[in-house]
Amino acid sequence: MTNALEIYKAHPVRSHLAMRAAQYVRMSTQRQEYSIQNQAAVIAAYAHAHSLTIVRTYRDEGESGLLINRAGLVQLIKDVQTGETDFGHILVYDVSRWGRFQNVDESAYYEFVCKQAGINIVYCAEQFDNDGSMLSSIIKNLKRVMAAEYSRELSAKVHAAQCRFARLGFKLGGRPGYALLRKLVDQSQKSRGVLKNGDQKYLMTDHVRVRPGIPEEVAVVKWIFERFLQVKSEEIIARELNRRAILTSTGVRWTRAAVNKVLRNENYIGNLTFNRRSRKLRQNCICNPPELWITSERCIEPIIEREVFLKANKIIEERRVDLTEGEMLARLRKTAA
Repeated sequence: MTNALEIYKAHPVRSHLAMRAAQYVRMSTQRQEYSIQNQAAVIAAYAHAHSLTIVRTYRDEGESGLLINRAGLVQLIKDVQTGETDFGHILVYDVSRWGRFQNVDESAYYEFVCKQAGINIVYCAEQFDNDGSMLSSIIKNLKRVMAAEYSRELSAKVHAAQCRFARLGFKLGGRPGYALLRKLVDQSQKSRGVLKNGDQKYLMTDHVRVRPGIPEEVAVVKWIFERFLQVKSEEIIARELNRRAILTSTGVRWTRAAVNKVLRNENYIGNLTFNRRSRKLRQNCICNPPELWITSERCIEPIIEREVFLKANKIIEERRVDLTEGEMLARLRKTAA
């Protein structure tokens, strides 16, 4: 049990459970340095005032409250459902720490599971008693709606800010591509160094720009485009690169898909495109139509001439064949015959 800290091993008698409590604490990002400590302090003060002993801590650090897939909360609900609890109360800082579920009924359901097991949930920093009265139920549900709406509004604001930064030519997440580097710049556009794979910017005032990488890799990209105009085959290029023991930016052997990704990457002609795909509020990732894409042109020093890039992509598009389901089945039958 990695997200639950057990203080007492012996299971107490039922009459003692009323004086024992578990606490659940959560922070959304790793940058909220004091959030867990602040929540624990408020919870400890409440426990002291009500003569409760905190015997377990369930915590989720750097976890969004949108979904149930949080190790600490999952373990808490599992312990409650299996009867592996030695406490009669669950202390939470406020309603939003329990979760910002977009369906407020989901938040209510997990609380109901606990109450069905005879365990009371207390929101220590809220100005209402979670006693089941009509007034507290109204306020609690209003708080749940507010918690969910906060996430929706924040998501919209963050996306709007990302679109604005994308129009300014800043890189927003993801790998730039083979032979390209991410350069960290401050608010005055002064370089703060190059980000390695896995590195992230920390300061909100910093931004990331893309620039060409080492000359040897830049030469490989130029060779890929020149070679493709000759052989018109990603498989041949991948075999030749592997024969020369040249690895991709992730350190693996080249494949047809990896070569095709290079050929389609507009970063090599100086363009940066954002919002091809989106995943809002932890929902499934969706592909956006081209009219929603945001492209910043000439924001990167180009590696490939535009004419060469367009010729290569024209070859790729012209060999593409869109078949109906019937035509596809007919071709498969012919192949299998």
